[in-house]
Amino acid sequence: MRSVVNQRARKVSFTDLLVQLEVIGPEEAIRLPSRAGGIQVLKGGPVESGRGFVLHSADFFIDNSTLPIDEGISLTATVDILRAIAKGDGPDHAVLALGYAGWSPGQLEDEIQRNGWLTVPADPGLLFDNDLEGKYSRALRTIGIDPAMLSAEAGHA
Repeated sequence: MRSVVNQRARKVSFTDLLVQLEVIGPEEAIRLPSRAGGIQVLKGGPVESGRGFVLHSADFFIDNSTLPIDEGISLTATVDILRAIAKGDGPDHAVLALGYAGWSPGQLEDEIQRNGWLTVPADPGLLFDNDLEGKYSRALRTIGIDPAMLSAEAGHA
């Protein structure tokens, strides 16, 4: 499973989502902890866009629900994390991705081997930054690529 982390989900805020899922009532929306209101709802991918995945800092863990991804990043896909965030007990940093992207077995690995993807190290600073428009460029720069030097046309040297 892969999630996109630089595209905002259309027309849905984290607070609205909490109300829609009945994690909180409409009257509680104005009393949410400030960091809960700042959580971005992202378009994770086209597969099962009704499912949510919370990528978050590793300072929060739910037994049998949280999957460590990297030293500073974890993933939780249960409503329990939404309840914790609404109470102010959740992780320090989080993004909610609706849906995910999927490939057939071996397809993604094959595409990576054929240089169809550029991968960058997992970086909590990049992942949890609210500047969605700048994430792509900053990610490329972490591996020494200047986005201005990329061409949309393929060719031969």
